[in-house]
Amino acid sequence: MSFLRQPLFRLLAANLALGMATAVLVLGGLLALNPHGLRNLIFSDRSPEVALGLLLFGLIITFGSVVMGSAIMAIGSEGRGGGRKTFARAEAAQNRAGQEARAFSTRCPAGSDGDQRRRVPAARHA
Repeated sequence: MSFLRQPLFRLLAANLALGMATAVLVLGGLLALNPHGLRNLIFSDRSPEVALGLLLFGLIITFGSVVMGSAIMAIGSEGRGGGRKTFARAEAAQNRAGQEARAFSTRCPAGSDGDQRRRVPAARHA
C-alpha cells in the first residue's frame, strides 16, 4: 500500500512541501537582506555550498515541523465551526472545568492552618 493513498500522510507531505518552500524563501530573504554581513560571510568561505546547505537544512527542519504540526493541531478543529462559536465553546468548557474543580475541593480540618507538611528545622551553617 502506498503511503500517499492514506490521507494523513498526504496531509503531512503537502505541509512538509509548504514548509520547505517557506524555508527556501526565508533563506533567499536572508541572502537578499544580508543581515550583519551574513551573505558576505557565507560567500567569502572556500565552500559556501556547505554553509548554505546546512543553513537550508536547519530552516527546512524548523519550518517543515512548524507547518506540519499546525496541520496536525488543526485536524481536531475541523467541522466544529469557527470564529466566535469556537471561542464560546472553549470558554464554556473552561467554566465547567472550574465548577468541577470547586465541587471536588476539600476543606481543612477545623483549627489547622491549611498546611499539612511537616516542618523540619533549617540547618544552620557556621
